[in-house]
Amino acid sequence: MRIKVKVITRASRNAIEKLREGSFKVWVTVAPEQGKANMKVIELLSLEFDVPKTQVRLVSGPTASQKVFEID
Repeated sequence: MRIKVKVITRASRNAIEKLREGSFKVWVTVAPEQGKANMKVIELLSLEFDVPKTQVRLVSGPTASQKVFEID
């Protein structure tokens, strides 16, 4: 399944909000440096969908705030 994610970095909390089917907004407390924010988003999505982190893959937008993830 592919989902669209709007990422807000340097937030005061780590959280996920479902906007509509297949679209999410994710807040992470880490800065967007060296892929740290992407790794935190993957961690949060794996918890949300109850899958291992290895099954969550960033498909597009590694440096953008709008990203597409694939979840196996």
